[in-house]
Amino acid sequence: MSAATEEYNDLVKRMEHGFMEIDNDIIVDLRKQDDSYLALCRQIGDMERDYPFILNVTEGEGEISLTAEEHRVLVEYFRLSLKKDNIERKQIYFRGHTDGYAYLKKIGRV
Repeated sequence: MSAATEEYNDLVKRMEHGFMEIDNDIIVDLRKQDDSYLALCRQIGDMERDYPFILNVTEGEGEISLTAEEHRVLVEYFRLSLKKDNIERKQIYFRGHTDGYAYLKKIGRV
């Protein structure tokens, strides 16, 4: 087996080295192909811009106090963020199956 074939066959090693790029490609593809996902990303970004306390909660430190309205906004922000994460995870899952099948086909196992 050639060195190039051995490297191709070491899927785990390839995934470890390329995961961040693959993950980024998936997100870029989602933004290009799924208008509802893009709208969701924009809505989350708008909330972060319009309600600066959100980033204080998610990235800040120390004690924070919220009004009832801010709490409602934060709950909605978390709901939308979870929805976005679930869309991304589903896309990664399907991409993994697609890549896995292509890999098995390439090495003659399918």
